Amino acid sequence: MTTRTWFITGVNSGFGREMAQQLLARGDRVAGTVRREGSVDDLRAQYGDRFWLGHLEVTDLPKIREVVDAAFADLGRLDVVVINAGYGLFGAAEELTDEQVQHQITTNLLGSIQTARAALPHLRAQGGGRLIQLSSVAGLAAHAGASLYHASKWGVEGFMEALAQEVAPFGIEVTLIEPGGASTAFAGGSLQLSEPLSAYDETPAAFVRQFKEAPVPLRGDPAKIAARIIDSAAQQPAPLRLVLGSDSYQAVTTALHNRLAQVESQQATSAGTDADS
Repeated sequence: MTTRTWFITGVNSGFGREMAQQLLARGDRVAGTVRREGSVDDLRAQYGDRFWLGHLEVTDLPKIREVVDAAFADLGRLDVVVINAGYGLFGAAEELTDEQVQHQITTNLLGSIQTARAALPHLRAQGGGRLIQLSSVAGLAAHAGASLYHASKWGVEGFMEALAQEVAPFGIEVTLIEPGGASTAFAGGSLQLSEPLSAYDETPAAFVRQFKEAPVPLRGDPAKIAARIIDSAAQQPAPLRLVLGSDSYQAVTTALHNRLAQVESQQATSAGTDADS
């Protein structure tokens, strides 16, 4: 088994924490970032120099490049950069505050973009590497009540798909991770809900309120998902998208089939706007 050095944002909980634990246990080096000091003291005590730690709040966009630069400088080479930090914001678009909208987009979308941009000069200089972006089934399938979360993840999808084409000549490969529901901190403390408006009580958007009122069982196993993400770093060529979970597969394929059917039905009428030759 090849030993690698990984950079992972958000290793204090969720998939980031699970990946860091599995990688360190098998002998890899991990450079991780956390928002809260002390949240991974157990890993630091157990693994010592093999666990590099940086303090990063990804909404502090200038700080991202500083931390990424420091990780490359201290460790010499990072084989895999995992952009994991993020959270879910649910509620009808009208219910959200301007501050919630801004924070969601800054964290999930701008934070991801700036982390990738900070890593690219180093990956080019070392002759290649792998970028792994945690997206979601919500990056490919949309539902009422999650419009801003979808906006952040659909933005990530477009950015990373284009980026993969831009950096392929430098030996840099990109993978988008599309997990379904899993029992991580995302479904608990890190998930945020809007203050409800009574106008939406009986609408499709109201379904998201159950996540706090009566949480539903989630199928995904965080340990298995983390292991599959880790394994994907050895796949050649890199999968552009990695769908994880039967619920994710069902939702993604249904959404893509429906979208294709909507477009194909307009084949004849679309040509009607072409300029006359």
